[in-house]
Amino acid sequence: MTQQKKQTVVRKKIAKTFGSASRSYDVSARLQRFSGKHLMPWLPNRNDLTVLDLGSGTGFFTDLLAGSYKKVIGLDFSKEMLHFAAQARDKDISWIEADAHKIPLQDNSIDLIYSNLVIQWCEPLDVAVDEMLRVLKPGGLIIFTTLVDGTLHELKSSWKQVDDDQHVIDFKTEAELAEFFNHDRASVIEHKCQDIVLEYQNVIHLARELKGLGANHLPKKRNRGLSGKDKWFAMTEHYQDFLEPNGIYPATYRLYSGLVVKRNN
Repeated sequence: MTQQKKQTVVRKKIAKTFGSASRSYDVSARLQRFSGKHLMPWLPNRNDLTVLDLGSGTGFFTDLLAGSYKKVIGLDFSKEMLHFAAQARDKDISWIEADAHKIPLQDNSIDLIYSNLVIQWCEPLDVAVDEMLRVLKPGGLIIFTTLVDGTLHELKSSWKQVDDDQHVIDFKTEAELAEFFNHDRASVIEHKCQDIVLEYQNVIHLARELKGLGANHLPKKRNRGLSGKDKWFAMTEHYQDFLEPNGIYPATYRLYSGLVVKRNN
């Protein structure tokens, strides 16, 4: 199987994973709500724009964008997510089932791309960035959040003491993101990076929330079966090293927010 075919298979599996979470996603999405609202101050204060919500999911923020802009398109690769969004959101929104690596829109047709916690799933990322810049008008903006290296370090560290399998996806570093968005075609105008710590009753609570977000697809995982009970209990024992004084289990999400402009070349 070629590398391109392998990547297509992986993306289809991720789409299926997120699709199965469509009904529970809005309940579980504490982080998505925070990060999406965090981007609002960067949105242009004019309503005559064509906006693409890249990775629109259940359409929560697509719906908010539709209240401010002339034309809003929600794009997602999960048929189930799009079906949910079409039923629940503003009827004037256009919905497209597609992959960020092959956006079915014309060159230079979009004024603003909004993308909330999506590009960490895009592999290879350079192809997705090229597609975003292709459909974006010169001078257009990409406003996005993603997770970077350091995310879920408590979970990663706890599992590392049990085995060497993959239990948390590999997130890119801030420096790697800068390389993708700072070049002759685009420039990062502003960016922020901050640690968001969410609290959980126990490790099972964390695992259920990650599953509810559809964020449990691990392309490099060797053992496809469920982790044995002994390994799970060993991991939870190690996780207690991070336990807060009030008995709450913390999980750190390193959130990167970026404002990118397409150069007028």
